Amino acid sequence: MESNGITGLDFAVDSDFDDILTNPILDIAARFWDADRYEAFQVCYRSMRRIDDLVDDRKATGRKITPEEASNYARMISDWLESIKRGENGDQFTEQFLETRVKYSIPLWPWERLCKAMAYDLHHDGYPNFLAFLRYAEGAAISPAAVFMHLCGVSEANGNFRAPTFDIRKAARPLALFSYLVHIIRDFQKDTLANLCYFPLDMLRQHDLNEGDLKAIAADASPTESFRQLVGRIKAIAEYYGGRARETIDTIEPSLPPRYRLSLEIIYSLYSQIFERIDPENGCFSTGELNPTAGQVKERLEVTIRRFSRAGD
Repeated sequence: MESNGITGLDFAVDSDFDDILTNPILDIAARFWDADRYEAFQVCYRSMRRIDDLVDDRKATGRKITPEEASNYARMISDWLESIKRGENGDQFTEQFLETRVKYSIPLWPWERLCKAMAYDLHHDGYPNFLAFLRYAEGAAISPAAVFMHLCGVSEANGNFRAPTFDIRKAARPLALFSYLVHIIRDFQKDTLANLCYFPLDMLRQHDLNEGDLKAIAADASPTESFRQLVGRIKAIAEYYGGRARETIDTIEPSLPPRYRLSLEIIYSLYSQIFERIDPENGCFSTGELNPTAGQVKERLEVTIRRFSRAGD
């Protein structure tokens, strides 16, 4: 199939769908890359999850974080980042991470922005407005997406990898925000019951909602009319970023090899699948309602691959 410019079925058929259907969507998409680059993604993603989980796991206890505790956590994150800047090998994984960054010429700024977002999370209880949420998303969502875009776009020549020809932050931003907003609605019930809230506080106030209301709605999946309006508003914003993401993907895909083009199509398609399940007027917004089954994800993947393959014929 390489002769007609499409490797889609070559590498897709080799992937065991049943082994990856419950993985995060970025991981599902990266499984269609070559093995070395997929391993690089795993290393980078794991390094980011270490930082993110450190904060989320603490907040999920429901106990208020004291200023002293927040400062201690923030110092741990800052010390880790500084050690990475110095190239210090604290353990075997850190050594692998440093080698991966050098090999693929990955910039450090995604981790800098992620650490900044996690520090904000430690010292603040929510986001006062949507602008503050967007600033937080620069680290929490756009940073991992930018690393994904970087690994899609790097090109190899004589064993050396050169940076993408496009701006990875600009390329990642709309797809990351579309995905993140969809992700927040999808995981509303799970996150709320784990004492995590990602809705901007001014939006909650505008819809006469508070965290107590959210917990009551999440506990028995009985949304109020005001909550439906809030979800509808956020879905509309997600739709805007989804349109921008589609335009961006169409712009950068011609510069990418087939398997990396397909990976972007998979991300967009699988998050669109969730987006389509969000029903502000009639939904209950439960975890079960908003998460496609493994069979549905598999079917969507197969449709996406067939459509991608036909487009290259």
